Amino acid sequence: MFKHAKESRVEITELMLPSHSNFRGKIHGGHILNLMDQIAFACASKHSNHYCVTASVNRVDFLNPIEVGELVTLKASVNYTGRTSMVIGLRVESENIRTGKVKHCNSSYFTMVAKAENGKNATVPGLILDNEQSIRRFARSIARQEQAKKRSTKFKASEFKMEEHIELIRTQNAKIEL
Repeated sequence: MFKHAKESRVEITELMLPSHSNFRGKIHGGHILNLMDQIAFACASKHSNHYCVTASVNRVDFLNPIEVGELVTLKASVNYTGRTSMVIGLRVESENIRTGKVKHCNSSYFTMVAKAENGKNATVPGLILDNEQSIRRFARSIARQEQAKKRSTKFKASEFKMEEHIELIRTQNAKIEL
């Protein structure tokens, strides 16, 4: 079975309240991460028709601060499907209600795994790629997975070669005492 990404897209908008902020009136990153996890869950569950759990989060860069009183819109879409997992692309934007100015606050990729009633991983529908953007997103997810595998192997304790990294580390704000 295959589904279009548009069948499971989810978008939510929420007003940012003082209870979501730090002492400087900026919204806590943890609050935004919580919202991102919720919308990734909703999108993945909608696509798979199963309860889903977060397996990993690929890079969250907070590009612009979000102020109390702004509207925050989170958009989620399935970018990639494996056998039991999905990569959900997320975009977070904030809007100043008075000026109408919209800021891109962050984008991220959540890997979600579908779970069957018995707690085991469930097979998910494949993704129908029907335009260049969907193919680009799917291919980018494959490339991201390959990069992650290389990183985890290169820095695995049994594979790590310290001498390959010493000179680079010496250029950083660190002191090596061996």
